[in-house]
Formats: sequence, structure tokens, C-alpha cells
Amino acid sequence: MQQPRSLGLLFALIAVSIWSGNFVIASGFVHSLPPITLAALRWVTAAIIFLPFCWKRIHRDLPAIMAHRWQILVASITGVTLFNTLVYVSARTTDTTNMALFASSTPVFVVILSRIFLGEGISRARAAGLLIAICGMLTIATRGDLEILLAMTFRVGDIWMLLAGLLWAVYSILVKKMPSDIDPLSYLGTTFFIGAIPLIPAAFIEQQTAAAWSMSWPIAGAVLYLGLGASLAAFFLWNNAVRIIGPGTASLFQYFMPVFSGVAAYFILGQPITFAHLAGFVLIFLGVFMATRLR
Repeated sequence: MQQPRSLGLLFALIAVSIWSGNFVIASGFVHSLPPITLAALRWVTAAIIFLPFCWKRIHRDLPAIMAHRWQILVASITGVTLFNTLVYVSARTTDTTNMALFASSTPVFVVILSRIFLGEGISRARAAGLLIAICGMLTIATRGDLEILLAMTFRVGDIWMLLAGLLWAVYSILVKKMPSDIDPLSYLGTTFFIGAIPLIPAAFIEQQTAAAWSMSWPIAGAVLYLGLGASLAAFFLWNNAVRIIGPGTASLFQYFMPVFSGVAAYFILGQPITFAHLAGFVLIFLGVFMATRLR
């Protein structure tokens, strides 16, 4: 039975709101935990918690999983192993304004690849809405100061953020093309498990040169949030949103991340909400509305 479009929009919105909390929490530990180690802790936690609940489905769907193993492998590497790892690496090697600028390219990549591989149209309203949402995102990132944007210097972290956006677009296309003979929970559990495996030896290698760190209650709480919320719950919602409304439409909701992050930072960190935030919020809402409305 086809699920209503409004449900897909809601799933995308909730997933993005959870990921916004991910950025607020992860940014607080970006210098406490090495990036690959943080990604490994996140995804190993998600896989360990989720596998017992989906193992029977995976075992049942194993022949279909093996038949589509290359597609699942690419989805695991792009969406799990590399995407968030590159975001964490970027956070260490560039500043917030640059991250926001290059993060705004992610929905653009998704819309373009959706047009190429899925035949999703790019209407004038969608193109205009995409541009307006990007302006809103940059308004928040630069605090409404054009001089900040003009004074930007490009760094190596910007390349990692741009690559992360492209990989996320590839993952979203693959989710939309998920084989019909594989249960969505089997698909999700398999990608978690496969995607987490390369991060374990990579984290041990990283420890040889990274600064020493030790587990603490704040770090444990952050890892649980990243594993349960930003990984398990958000990816479940996102995959369902992509299946219902398509990756191009779902990706536009990623522009709400600075909106939710700003609200979370206000309540959690006490950071003020300025006029630039409000102007950016309005532009993002207007842009996403224009780009996602039906013809």
C-alpha cells in the first residue's frame, strides 16, 4: 500500500531535526575525540543495538542481500562509513561558515543525481526554492554579514565537506532504488553492520597519532545519542522518507538543519537567536515550501 506523501514529508522533517541535535552535540566533542574514532563509536553502537532486532529478517533475506551485494556495499560505504566521518574530519579542518556553505551543496547534488538516475524533474519552482533555501542557510551561517562571506578562505576541510555531500547524494539514490525483495529493516541493519566494520581498524590506526582520550559520562551520553538517535532513528526515518517522496524532495529538508540547530543551541547552550537567524529561518521555510509543493 502506498503511504501518503505527507507522511514522507514528516519523516524527513523529524530525521533532520534529530541530525541537527547530532551537529550540536558532535561539535562539542570535535576536539575531545578523533573524528574516525567518533564515527566508529557511533556506528558500532548503532549496529550492536539494532542487529538483535533485525537479525531474523536479515537471515530470511540473505539470498536477496547476496544477490544485491554490490549495491548494498556501496550504500554502506557511502552512507555509513564515509559520510559522517568526512563531516567530522571537516569540522576539525575548517570553520562553521565554510561547512555551512559546502553543506548547502548536498541537496543540490541529490536533486541533480535524482534527475539523472531517477528521472525526477527540476521545475522552476524547485530551482528557485533551492536557491532561496541556500540564501537562508548562508544568512544564518554568516549572521547576516556579507563581509564574512567575502572574507572566506578555502581550506582542506571544505573539500571533505563537498565530498561528503556527494556521497550522501549517492546513498540517497541507492535507498530509493532499494531492491523490493529486501525488507527495509534488513537493508538498514545490513548497511549499519557492513559500514561499521571498516571504521574499527581505521579507528585503531588513528589512535597511533591522535591525542589520547578517555571515556567519560558526557562522551558516553553523546555516543548513545549519535548511535540511537542520529543513526538508528534518523536513518530509519530518512530511508522511509526517501522511499515515499523521493531523494530530491527529502534532501531539501536538510536546509532546516541550521533552523533546528539554532533553536537547540538557544535552549541547550544559551546562544542568542538574532535577527539574522529569523531572516534565515523565513528564507529556508519559503524555499523548502516552494521546492516541495506539488505542481
